[in-house]
Amino acid sequence: MPPFDDWNVIDEEEEDDLQDGSFFEGKRDVILFCIDCSESMHELREDPVYEDVKTSHLLTSLDAAMQIQKKKVIVGPNDSVGILLFNTTRPNEVKGYASEIKKNCFVYQPIAPVSAPTIQELIRLLDEAREDPDLLRSTFPPVQGKKMPMGDVFTSCNWVIRDGAPKTASKRVFLITDDDNPHPNSKQLLTSSRTTLIDLTQAGTQVEPFFISTPEKPFDPTKFYSSVMPSNALADEGDEDPGILPASISITRIDDLLSQMRFHEVPKRAIFSIPFELGKGFVIGVKGYGLITEQKKGSYKYFVDLGDRMEVANSRTVYLDEDRQVEVDRNKIVLGGKLGAAPADAGEDDDEMSMAASRTVKAGHKPFYTAEEIRSFRTFDLEPGLKLLGFKNKGELAFEDNIKHSLFIHPDELKYSGSKRTFSALLQKMLEKNKIGLVLALTRRNATPVFCAMVPQAETVEEGGWSEPAGFHLVFLPFADDIRAAPIDEALRASEEVKTAARAWVDRLCVKNGAYPPDSYPNPALAYHNAQLQASAFREEFDAESFEDLTRPKYDMIHKRAGPLLKQWKQALMNDENINSVIVTTGSKRKADISVDEADLRSKYESGTLGKLRVDQLKELLKSKGLSTSGRKADLVERVGEWLEKN
Repeated sequence: MPPFDDWNVIDEEEEDDLQDGSFFEGKRDVILFCIDCSESMHELREDPVYEDVKTSHLLTSLDAAMQIQKKKVIVGPNDSVGILLFNTTRPNEVKGYASEIKKNCFVYQPIAPVSAPTIQELIRLLDEAREDPDLLRSTFPPVQGKKMPMGDVFTSCNWVIRDGAPKTASKRVFLITDDDNPHPNSKQLLTSSRTTLIDLTQAGTQVEPFFISTPEKPFDPTKFYSSVMPSNALADEGDEDPGILPASISITRIDDLLSQMRFHEVPKRAIFSIPFELGKGFVIGVKGYGLITEQKKGSYKYFVDLGDRMEVANSRTVYLDEDRQVEVDRNKIVLGGKLGAAPADAGEDDDEMSMAASRTVKAGHKPFYTAEEIRSFRTFDLEPGLKLLGFKNKGELAFEDNIKHSLFIHPDELKYSGSKRTFSALLQKMLEKNKIGLVLALTRRNATPVFCAMVPQAETVEEGGWSEPAGFHLVFLPFADDIRAAPIDEALRASEEVKTAARAWVDRLCVKNGAYPPDSYPNPALAYHNAQLQASAFREEFDAESFEDLTRPKYDMIHKRAGPLLKQWKQALMNDENINSVIVTTGSKRKADISVDEADLRSKYESGTLGKLRVDQLKELLKSKGLSTSGRKADLVERVGEWLEKN
């Protein structure tokens, strides 16, 4: 039998795939909306958006699915989406699945890449349902009496995803229901549901629950779902109760369903999946995630105008020999650097200099290296992975040691079995002893090795269901040349009176108690760009005036809350003795003091001697008042005089 390290590691199909961290999680995201169609989901109520229109939980759920798909057309055109309805008597017309879909399940939208025609069809259904409130009930009739087993629902989800989702994609199911106890007094159905859900998750699919709770019908997850859906990802498989679903998780008002989905919409794709060496021959698997990422515009494509249609142009990179004008094989290209000119008195014996153990290069010529040699120089011939070097007290990690965004690592049970147990044991011991780890990290094959501090984080569950997962933060430590002594410039300090006046209006305008959700304020430039693309994709007219910039300050509210306090602060600022003092701090050389006292300035104005001021003094004064500094000296003097006359 081969040793453990040989048979327990997943073989990579190609070495080059390791250069791209998304290989392990897939560049594509697959979302299957699994929506309950029971009688309670069809109950009509007043629509909070449209006047004199009736809506239902099913209509709102389908509308949320439509909005997510419309967004993915722009930000995730390679992603796939499907819609599965359960607890409905409508039979499936399509028989293209390897396994028969369970009874009372209907595949409304098979898993397929997002496309405008499919979304437009769903939009037409929603528009017709708003005009005819009974349309959804007749289109998707609810089952009467006993509902279908949730185990069959999860099995159908598994079959739909298996037959329609790419193997390397990240797969998720958005479960939407308002029934907190689908199988009362049935332990057998509860056990069956949990078993089939485990089968679904072991196939690489994550289930995100969206439970609908209303004042008339509160949702209690402890009745059924807390026993079916475990929440602790780091729990040992041998535990009888690896953690039940908290009472507050994913509970939402139906009106907030779309906003809550947006938090779960972005897939958690791993940046890398590498081995973590805890000791010689002692290795576990970990995945790394970026917690902070800059949001950018999507990648563009080239199109060819063929007259009657536009076709996507396939682009590729070609290397040409300038002399012969022929294509060169990329593998034959070598990399080189210039050494500089040869010394003037260099003799014939000094024309060569050693550049490597087995290579000599003439002075003034370029040494050449292959791509593999360059990679060897960069990585020191190390393979991607983490290596634990030791432990330190947590207090030894200084604030200034954090030079870039940290990464978050989590165990990868698929790479090495037993990784979760070992990872959890190390985490608990480091938290108990208040220690941090020191590791050598090479996250990708083409990256540079770096030293990192491994800071443990315990799992915390906040009120409302949001939680911080258990794991380690990789804090990149600086090298010697990364550390700089920041220059300290002494400037004029505000008086205590000015500070107190400023503190008053700042306190009135502060957002308190965590009431600022960053996801609710999108980048206005990106939002404007995406809105135009979305209108173009769905052949809608884009109204630029209707675009709302959510980051624009609410000036009316600001003046209402702190208007008088702002006036008091401004008055205190104008009375400060340093208000008109200007100190130039730029440049390393000492410059003449060009600040002008206001009393001296007004004295010169009244005596008509403003012309005695230097040009640099006049320009600095105008600049401090927000006025133009262009023109000759006479123009500057006239401009200063006009300002003094008005003020």
